[in-house]
Amino acid sequence: MKPESYELFKNESVKSIVNVIETELKTRNESPFWADKVVPFSEAILSVLVPLRESGLLFDAQGNARSELTPELFFEWSDFVSLKTLAFTLQKSNAEGKLLRTNLDDAECEKYKEIDLELLGAYLSRYTVNLEDELLDFPISNYNLHQGVSNVIKSLL
Repeated sequence: MKPESYELFKNESVKSIVNVIETELKTRNESPFWADKVVPFSEAILSVLVPLRESGLLFDAQGNARSELTPELFFEWSDFVSLKTLAFTLQKSNAEGKLLRTNLDDAECEKYKEIDLELLGAYLSRYTVNLEDELLDFPISNYNLHQGVSNVIKSLL
């Protein structure tokens, strides 16, 4: 990982981070197949991670508090199963008005502010993730596809 990637994830907006990824993608001449997937996937993940970063409520896939948004945390959530879990966690948290399903301190969880899930939800729906029933699975081919997308993003940062 390039050192500037850490500063980017630590401080910048969704748009700024996605612009850097998109610029790197263009300079690498990646296949259009990947190019069409990397930016929307990155934007969907960051649309929820950046608001969590801004509110000081970042957590990893095990529910443990994380103080900074790093490329590693981004890639942890880029696992398609983890991303689906994050979407349901935030959906339930939005409904309750506090952050749920984490190991964060209760007082911190009470500071949670509703996060807009429209972009993430639309993205997940496009890849046949059922947003009504968390227990329903999605095709393994979609999981494998997103492993590939994550690998392309890793090569860019």
